[in-house]
Amino acid sequence: MNGQIEIEVVYALPHDQIVRQLNVPAGTTARQAIELSGISGMFSGIDLSQNKLGIFGKLVRSDTILRDRDRVEIYRPLSVDPKDARRKRAEEAKTLRNNAAKTLHRQ
Repeated sequence: MNGQIEIEVVYALPHDQIVRQLNVPAGTTARQAIELSGISGMFSGIDLSQNKLGIFGKLVRSDTILRDRDRVEIYRPLSVDPKDARRKRAEEAKTLRNNAAKTLHRQ
């Protein structure tokens, strides 16, 4: 091995995604890979002090040393709390069931 590893850096928006394949020196961190990819300068929503990072869906710290073939993922902040969204869907389903039951009783 010549001291280089092959990695990918990925960032996705709802209707757009970018994947950069890079060869970087062994010992490169997740943060360094993102900076080398140039992705952080392409999107205003990326703040490496705020955005969480992952490798193949597992959260990692920005100082994690990368291994050959790792895929560094830059996560966007959640727009809705998953618990709140689930609760709202359950309430809507309950309302629909109640309305359907009322309609059946009227007939």
